[in-house]
Amino acid sequence: MSTTTTAELLKGAAELFPDEVVTSAHVRHLDLPYGAGKFALITLDNGFDHTKPTTFGPGSLANLNAAIDQVEKEAADGDIVGVGVTGKPFIFAVGADLKGVELLGRHEDALAIGKGGHEVFKRLANLAVPTFAYYNGAAMGGGVEVGLHCSYRTVSKALPAFSLPEVFLGLVPGWGGCALLPNLIGADKAVSVIIENSLNQNKQLKGQQVFDLGIADAIFEGADFLEQSLIWTAGVLKGDVAVERAEVDRGEAWDQAVAKGKFIADGKVHGAAPAAYRALDIIAAAKDGDLQAGFDAEDQALADLIMGGELRAGIYSFNLVQKRAKRPAGAPDKNLARPVSKVGVVGAGLMASQLALLFLRRLEVPVVLTDIDQERVDKGVGYVHAEIDKLLGKGRINQDKANRLKALVSGVLDKAEGFSDADFIIEAVFEEIGVKQTVFAEVEAVAPAHAILATNTSSLSVSEMASKLKHPERVVGFHFFNPVAILPLLEIVRGEKTDDASLATAFAVAKKLKKTAVLTKDAPAFVVNRILTRFMGEIQNVIDEGTPVETAEKAIEPLGLPMSPLVLLELVGPAIGLHVSETLNRAFPDRFKVSPNLKAVVEAGKRGFYVYDSGKPELDPEVAALLKQGDSVLTEEQVRDRVLDAVAQEIGLMLDEGVVAEAQDIDLCLITGAGWPFHLGGITPYLDRAGVSERVRGKKFLAPGIASVPA
Repeated sequence: MSTTTTAELLKGAAELFPDEVVTSAHVRHLDLPYGAGKFALITLDNGFDHTKPTTFGPGSLANLNAAIDQVEKEAADGDIVGVGVTGKPFIFAVGADLKGVELLGRHEDALAIGKGGHEVFKRLANLAVPTFAYYNGAAMGGGVEVGLHCSYRTVSKALPAFSLPEVFLGLVPGWGGCALLPNLIGADKAVSVIIENSLNQNKQLKGQQVFDLGIADAIFEGADFLEQSLIWTAGVLKGDVAVERAEVDRGEAWDQAVAKGKFIADGKVHGAAPAAYRALDIIAAAKDGDLQAGFDAEDQALADLIMGGELRAGIYSFNLVQKRAKRPAGAPDKNLARPVSKVGVVGAGLMASQLALLFLRRLEVPVVLTDIDQERVDKGVGYVHAEIDKLLGKGRINQDKANRLKALVSGVLDKAEGFSDADFIIEAVFEEIGVKQTVFAEVEAVAPAHAILATNTSSLSVSEMASKLKHPERVVGFHFFNPVAILPLLEIVRGEKTDDASLATAFAVAKKLKKTAVLTKDAPAFVVNRILTRFMGEIQNVIDEGTPVETAEKAIEPLGLPMSPLVLLELVGPAIGLHVSETLNRAFPDRFKVSPNLKAVVEAGKRGFYVYDSGKPELDPEVAALLKQGDSVLTEEQVRDRVLDAVAQEIGLMLDEGVVAEAQDIDLCLITGAGWPFHLGGITPYLDRAGVSERVRGKKFLAPGIASVPA
């Protein structure tokens, strides 16, 4: 394809995307050290600081194309000895502009985006002089790929994030990644970057790892990275520096790498999302080194996936986590928030200790724990100290910081002594309403008038908890998810009397804790536990009625959830699962049953349904002996329909009740609090796409174009 057609292609695409933040490609010339010659350096820059990373939309690709027109002529005329590409401070480039992808409604437009990127990037490989990519900062997707088209690459030691995240979002690396990377570093390492890291919650590589994998040929310190890269470049061009790369194994190892990738994809998405499999097909076909065939396959895969539901759901998820999470729906004016300079934690068990550690690390203010005896208090403080020592051992903090954090955490038995000057006090005691009311009464008697009283309850009524207090307006639900350090969600619950200042303070604290806060009404079990309990309850019901455990579990595999329902129950703890189902049964007896089999498992003191003697989960014979089942046996498909219908019904009722502002908040909660996959969009886009929403509610949860191809 000639450059004119590339320019026309990009012009057409740019018209579809009028709001693109356009990246410039500035060309400047410099004399390389040691008399190596005149060099052209292209800098990718969108004119904003590092908080708005550089992306490639059609206008940006057109600018890079024009810059290549210039250097191509200079190279052909012998005016320059090489061309380099680098980024603005802290950012190389983070790939295609997803806002533009969302707007595409036709297959041919999607194909044009793929072809446009390829045609521009390919020109870097075809210049008459060697080309160099200098990965100075964050590089993802198309940013990584533009560098793969160059002859050589250097990377900064300070580079914090480098990835090909496309499979995570429901795409393939479609501008050369699938074809070029395995041909550079071998199929096994390429599968790790493209499939494994991507499906592992979009794991990022650091500069040193990029070099160790062989993606970059040299690595330099961040402080003088470009200067050192140019000195190295001069050495390469003069022949003083020899670049050696490991030979790529194109034999059986390549096929084994593709098989490994399929095994990883099956484990993560169970065939439910096509992106990983399309990427693996292209990697498999790239074995013979025919790059153009690989690029053509990438174009087709990209266009097909852009017009598919998974990518739209993936982008929707990405937008929820990146944008909606930062502006919680319904949160009061942040200027109403009061400062928090000391935190109290009631309880010193595992959950309370995890909370104390989190507040300590993020707020860096005094944190005091209380409990009913000195042994428990000492154990709680000891846990926090041990975790700080672990951070020190891993080099995450220095000795000075470790000493400072340890000095900030303390434990006392007397609440008056501990909480008289605390601004934010959170309880994490036994999940029983009477216990919680007693604790709050004791705290209110000794806490300052302005202090927020927060509860980490997972299912009890915040309003009822506050009902016997003199000042119920300062009580707020602050429900974390386990493990606290890993899951980002924080359900902030507004009780009937909670005032705006208390709520605003809760949101301000959540932000400092770096949590994704979602406002929820004070309704039984709030959001995640209500949906999961309905979901798990329906699985439990079909088992109780007679469907084999294995069938009930396998029925849900096509959703590609992070774990099966009964493994999740084990993680949560059957006793907690039972408690939440009892709470919801009292509120909604017609929809939430209490499973006699689950009750029997809890009473027998079992930690779960499975044993792992063979390394794989197998039904515990003791649990099997406890199960009393009916004779109604369903197929996997019948189980799946029944479970999804129940979930769709529950979400519809929650939206009718105003538990959260919109369906988007339900999805944000499931993604960040329960690890539900990006490719489902949480759940509502999947229910819409699978026809469940209309079957149950007579309408979809989301408007066309939101998590789907525009109508």
